[in-house]
Amino acid sequence: MTRMPRRRLSALLALALFIGAIALVAHGIDSLAGAPASAIAPQAATGEQPWYLVLVNSTHPLPEDFSIQTAEMPGGETVDARIADPLTQMLDACTAAGYHPFVRSGFRTRETQQAILDNRIKEYEAEGLSPERARDAALDWVALPGTSEHELGLAVDINDENGDTGMYDWLAEHAHEYGFIQRYPPEKSSITGISHEPWHYRYVGEEAATAIYEEGITLEEYLA
Repeated sequence: MTRMPRRRLSALLALALFIGAIALVAHGIDSLAGAPASAIAPQAATGEQPWYLVLVNSTHPLPEDFSIQTAEMPGGETVDARIADPLTQMLDACTAAGYHPFVRSGFRTRETQQAILDNRIKEYEAEGLSPERARDAALDWVALPGTSEHELGLAVDINDENGDTGMYDWLAEHAHEYGFIQRYPPEKSSITGISHEPWHYRYVGEEAATAIYEEGITLEEYLA
């Protein structure tokens, strides 16, 4: 038996180690190709909700410096630019179903929200309510500035140009298909803090909207 020169043996060992390393790398790449994103990159911070699931109500106000990029809808109202496409698709489908929907109210500044609340209070006072009772009555329908979803830019009030209330039934049944929910459903005011508004719709994404619709719950309940 002849002995292989030490230099040649070292070279062969190095070549074998190199080939083995290449095989391991290739195997790793193949494994990652079918792996979920969480296996490839670190997960994003989980301490905050996605932008479309941000909760805004009397106990979850918006920060003073909150701002968004808006897009204008037909009729002049604006919304968060990120929901303009699904909102347009929903309105187009509603129109195809025989209704005449339009966005009566979209994004509001804090000043606009305050003006709406003040006007509603004056209306109740004109009906004979005391200032305190008028304010309480107004808050059943109008959120305090800083706590309105309209200031978030993800909520819209939708009406029918011909006053066809059947449109509200269509929206209640189909809005989730486009990522929207009826935000203040009947018999849920004890949870939402707002009386039933069949015209008020909020974007939460298709997955959340479908779950909320199928379970008959509110956004508060879904997030809880």
